Order: sequence, then structure tokens, then C-alpha cells
Amino acid sequence: MRIVVIGGTGMIGSKVVAKLGERGHEAVPASPNTGVNTLTGEGLEEALAGTQVVVDVSNSPSFEDTAVREFFETSTRNLLAAEAAAGVGHHVALSVVGARRRPGQGYFGAKAAQEELIEKSSIPFSIVRATQFFEFARGIADGATEDGAVRIAPVWFQPIAGEEVATAVSRVAESAPLNGGLEVAGPERVLMDDFFRDALAAWNDPRQVVTDPEARYFGLHLDQDTLVPVEDMIRGDITYNGWLGE
Repeated sequence: MRIVVIGGTGMIGSKVVAKLGERGHEAVPASPNTGVNTLTGEGLEEALAGTQVVVDVSNSPSFEDTAVREFFETSTRNLLAAEAAAGVGHHVALSVVGARRRPGQGYFGAKAAQEELIEKSSIPFSIVRATQFFEFARGIADGATEDGAVRIAPVWFQPIAGEEVATAVSRVAESAPLNGGLEVAGPERVLMDDFFRDALAAWNDPRQVVTDPEARYFGLHLDQDTLVPVEDMIRGDITYNGWLGE
């Protein structure tokens, strides 16, 4: 199949392109770097010609509430319209576990809005909801740092390697549309404050982790299960310590 990967030059997208190519598909990376801009619509018609499947793993350059929502809504509307015109038969989107549980807030609210647009479109779809990536752990710690201490809520956390997210997205892309979603997470479920206490020690980072039930996650108040699957999931095999070792 010809599969266009929106965001295909990024961290996850490039892995998806490689995996699909290895399995014999014509995997085409599409991003502003390749002349395809979903915010303006530039290059979409040409990129989607003759395409059976579109995979959207693009991400907003800004996580500010208004900017991130505008990115996902505008980009998704433009993409779905172009897919309908091109006769695309399957739209695959990467989302985040817990988005629909916080539909009005920040990044989670923006992803929930994106999911709703996809579900209301005429195009058969699949939504892959992933937990936080190992690759972003340092950024999460930095975002939680106040006065030299990392303030983390004691809630469940089940991060996953980007490689395994890309594998799940690739397999969904070459399969029949789910017209629904599935969740993917890492193999280990731990309390978030304990995870970062161990992670900072592994990084030889001198910052102390402070357990704070009121700590926010990029402005979001977390319930115990906000960041983890609460239904059936695809569970990865790569542990964080194993990933660090590699």
C-alpha cells in the first residue's frame, strides 16, 4: 500500500516510515520539511494522490493551550478534507492515553478535540492512544522542576519506548480500520514520583523528587489513573532501565 505519514520526519514518524518500508509498503514521509503543511494545506493534494492510508503522528510546535488546540483542530480538518477528496480509505492517528478524560484542558483537551473530528468524519479510522514516551522523561522532569526540586504527584505512570509506539502504529496502519481506538503502554506500571526518583538517580541528576499530590502535569491536575490505560491495552516489552542501557 501507499501510506503517507504526516509528521514522518519526526521521532515517531521516521520510525513508522522505516517499519512500513521494511514490510513492503510505499511509506511516504510528509512534513513541512518535505513540502507538506497540514496547517496551510500546502502540498496535501499532491502528497495524497493514490494513497490508501494516512497516518498522522504530527505534533504541535507549541503546548500553550490556545496554540495547541488550534494546531490539532486546523491540521486535522485540512487533512481529513484532503483525504476525502483523494479517496483515502483509512485514517490512523496517534493520540494520548487519558485525552478523553480531560477533554477541556491543555494538550489533553486538544487531542480530545482532534479525536472527535476524526470520529465525525466519513473516513474509516483508527486511533492509537499511547502513554508518555521514555524519550520525553527528562522534559517531564524539567517541566515539573520548581526551585531546584522536581515536584511529582503520586499517580500511576506507565511510560513506553517510542520504538514500540511506532510498531503499534505501523501494525494498525496496515490492518483494517478499527473505527475506534486502542491503547498502548509500557510493561511497568509504577507511581510517577517513584519512577522519577529512580530515573534521576540513573541520570546522576542531583535534583530531589518531592512527592506532591497537588503537583500539576504541564498545568493539568492528575487523578490516580489519568495517565494510564483503564481498559485492555497492548503492553510493550522494553523496560525503562533496559532502554537506558541501550
